[in-house]
Amino acid sequence: MKIVVPMAGKGTRMRPHTLTTPKPMTPIAGKPIVQRLLEDIAKVCPEKIEEIAYVIGDFGEEVEKALHQIAENLGAKASIYYQDEPLGTAHAVLCAEPSLNGKVVVAFADTLFKANFTLDIAQDATIWVQSVPDPSAFGVVKIDSQERVTDFVEKPKDFISDLAIIGIYYVREAEILKKELQFLVENNIRNSNEYQLTTALENMRRKGSTFRISKIDEWLDCGNKDATVFTNQRYLEYIKDTKLIADSAKIVNTVIIPPVFVAEGVELYNSVIGPYVSIGNYTKIEHSTVKNSIIQQHTHIENANMQDSMIGNHVKYYGKPSDLSIGDYTMVK
Repeated sequence: MKIVVPMAGKGTRMRPHTLTTPKPMTPIAGKPIVQRLLEDIAKVCPEKIEEIAYVIGDFGEEVEKALHQIAENLGAKASIYYQDEPLGTAHAVLCAEPSLNGKVVVAFADTLFKANFTLDIAQDATIWVQSVPDPSAFGVVKIDSQERVTDFVEKPKDFISDLAIIGIYYVREAEILKKELQFLVENNIRNSNEYQLTTALENMRRKGSTFRISKIDEWLDCGNKDATVFTNQRYLEYIKDTKLIADSAKIVNTVIIPPVFVAEGVELYNSVIGPYVSIGNYTKIEHSTVKNSIIQQHTHIENANMQDSMIGNHVKYYGKPSDLSIGDYTMVK
């Protein structure tokens, strides 16, 4: 079993945070989004993950090293591919062409999920979906009485189905998918000037591949600051019974209202922290109240009263705003 993770997008809706850190590396309850995604996929796969193929932009050596480590932690080999131009989802997957063989899960790294099923790898292909109240904003699938996919529809204006595609797909024979992706690119078949993965999947279906659906329990977005902070909250709820505070953390005259994640080397003085706060390595917080927020590494916060906030790395913040979105290497007084 392999996982292909297209993650080369610039993450413009998450700026300023993505100016210095790729969006999939943003921490959720102490782990990067992409790591959370891969761990959760591995939990529902009945076979060992042998390879993780990342499709990235020019993210730098440090990020690539981290991606290799994430794969190794799952007992898998890491492969790195590059998408130099934003030419669509089909093009992104095809960038990992050498890895497109055998059983493959394709998972876009801007969404997380919770599910209570075991992936049926005997099926030709599976689309992961969730029922949504307003399907007009999503790509959806139509199904028949046996839950076989009969159509893919992008952002339907009229109601067709409420089963939104969450951006995770399984194919038993990735060689078939690769052939359809190559056909789109070689014949310049685009939609909105991009090569679309759903076009290749529809071509597979028309030629005889049977697509079924797997319904997830919860779909968690990481598209912007507010959505990411909410996803952090949900993950802290999921893992609240695990060890969340590092032994090396220094906590002095501070009240912790769980669930709160506190990483290595964190210092907390005269503060109230939580609930739903994640604090990265070697961050220091003094005389502050912080709740429902993500604070990343090597940051110093003093005299703050904040909530629903996201603070980057190497930030120095002194003040009292309560709803913040501050990128890396920023100083606010």
